[in-house]
Amino acid sequence: MNAMISNPFACLEKRDWALWLGSLAVVLLSNCFSGTADPLNIITVCVGATLLIFLAKGNVWGQILTVVFGLLYGIQSIRFRYWGEVLTYVGMTAPMAITATVAWLRHPDDSGSTVAIGRLTPKKLTAAVLSSVIAATAAYIVLKAAHTPNLTVSTLSVFTSFLACVLTYLRSPWYAAAYACNDVVLIVLWLLASLQNPLYIPVMVNFAVFFVNDLYGLMCWRKRAACGNS
Repeated sequence: MNAMISNPFACLEKRDWALWLGSLAVVLLSNCFSGTADPLNIITVCVGATLLIFLAKGNVWGQILTVVFGLLYGIQSIRFRYWGEVLTYVGMTAPMAITATVAWLRHPDDSGSTVAIGRLTPKKLTAAVLSSVIAATAAYIVLKAAHTPNLTVSTLSVFTSFLACVLTYLRSPWYAAAYACNDVVLIVLWLLASLQNPLYIPVMVNFAVFFVNDLYGLMCWRKRAACGNS
């Protein structure tokens, strides 16, 4: 367990550093050039870009930072009344990341420093999808009652995010694909918000950066799986 929670930056390779620093540069520049630099947004996206790199490497610090990101992003979403995002990240993603942290710590790979890849059986996949549908349906009812803007997109965000959380808990490489789908949904969601307030343009850019990072995560995990790192 000590190896799992050791310095997470020690496991990063040159390409990891390049992607991480490049991601930070893009989001910082997008905030500065927009003329609407928002400290909360900058902090949130820096945490998000960092956790995605750690998740891509199978490092448990990615899960720990997911808890922090969920709380920060939830606060950010409150300002635009995106209650679906608040419900998803504060009420679901952050708590599930805590659970996933425990699961990851209990299943290190042979090196002892990263998580072992789990086997996604048809039964587990079916359960993941069905539970995501149930969560999204319940969220739709709540969000509709709360008069949440862009209700359909917000509900789809709940579905993709919940599925990603479950797959992350199951230690499946396909968690990154689910998060990439969630990124696309959130790009649309914050595009709609930015049409009303330019302050949210950088948020849309942030999730475009996250999309690239999640595709990288999928590539890394698939590579580890092909090498028998389990």
